[in-house]
Amino acid sequence: MPIATAMAPLLSACPEDVLLVPIPTATGRVRQRGYDQAELLAKEISSQTGLTRANCLARQGQAHQVGATRAERLRHLEGAFRAVYTDRLQDKHIVLVDDVLTTGATVETAARILKKAGARQVDAVVFAQPS
Repeated sequence: MPIATAMAPLLSACPEDVLLVPIPTATGRVRQRGYDQAELLAKEISSQTGLTRANCLARQGQAHQVGATRAERLRHLEGAFRAVYTDRLQDKHIVLVDDVLTTGATVETAARILKKAGARQVDAVVFAQPS
């Protein structure tokens, strides 16, 4: 997967105990596409780097973010995610994995939830940011 191959070197300096956590895609999008792109990226990056992948976020909301402003995105994301397998998060350094960063609202919301659930530090790696 070329995108994951491009992203993996960005994580080469990460300590071994970092957890890669994909940001879950809305289930409607997964049904439409037939896959969750963040999950595929995290799986392949894990394979290439040896870092552990942990699906510690679950999607609850189905709001589409395409075309929404930052304020609208933040409003849509209220209650959109919940932390799962929280025992794996305790005092861990998490790296969120996603394909695109638009306004940062999704990453910000996911990071807040993971920190509230016990993560020590949350960073993110994304493939692209629209100009």
